[in-house]
Amino acid sequence: MSKIQRFFLNLLVFLQVAIVVTGGAVRLTGSGLGCPTWPECTPGSITPVPGQIEGTLHSWIEFGNRLLTFALVLAALTVIVIVLKNRARELRWLAFGQFAGIFGQGILGGITVLTNLNPIPVAGHFLLSIILIAGALSLRQRALGKDLRVPLKPLTQKVARAVVLISVLVIILGTVVTGNGPHAGDAQAKRFNFNERLIAQIHADVVIIFVILTIALLFAVRMIEPSEIQRKFGRKVFLLLLVSLSQGVIGYVQYFNGVPILLVGFHLLGATLVWISSWNLAITGKVFRK
Repeated sequence: MSKIQRFFLNLLVFLQVAIVVTGGAVRLTGSGLGCPTWPECTPGSITPVPGQIEGTLHSWIEFGNRLLTFALVLAALTVIVIVLKNRARELRWLAFGQFAGIFGQGILGGITVLTNLNPIPVAGHFLLSIILIAGALSLRQRALGKDLRVPLKPLTQKVARAVVLISVLVIILGTVVTGNGPHAGDAQAKRFNFNERLIAQIHADVVIIFVILTIALLFAVRMIEPSEIQRKFGRKVFLLLLVSLSQGVIGYVQYFNGVPILLVGFHLLGATLVWISSWNLAITGKVFRK
């Protein structure tokens, strides 16, 4: 791979994360309906117009997030060209899947706006991004030969698989907590209306299980894997543990301080970093392959 090809593979992963963060900024600033319709921003105009009732700042924040989708499309198309040029047949589905997923995100984003930020499509919007981040990371790692290509011992593989699956559950529960919380993107947006303390406690308990399993995985790697696997895979497990602990601290601090906007933003970024670290285990350790 040339440097420019590596750049676009990295760019695709970065933009998939960036659109999650900017989407969070839309929600946290109350700009979710800054563009009240879709695919236009306002009836008769693709871009915000002066004097919008939603406010200039809110409309441009929402429109800026929409514009990032076009950058993602260009990056995905470039990666498709790279894959085809290198005749990497095993990567074609991942490359085309990125483009299809981005298209799906556009449709789901439209449903989110047209349903006035109903928490179900909002959660789906985020979860689809999580899938696309996993796909973009898999594409990058395989294209650059970043997997270990050595299967883990059965015990290590089982614990690693459990870690990855629990991380998915943590993320899903996080969307429920978010859909139940105060930062909906608009004051009139519907909420789940679950018991706030109960949902937060369930989420926190699953996070604790996730951290314990990650620690167990670290011990398993150190005790039963050969030195090369300990060095390469163990380093990734340790990174996941550090990111997860940091994310847990942010989560507890934000909960006991009334979920301030800035901390919620960092928590959203942290969720994507935890997922990237977790999915990287699945790729490098061939966790879901025999």
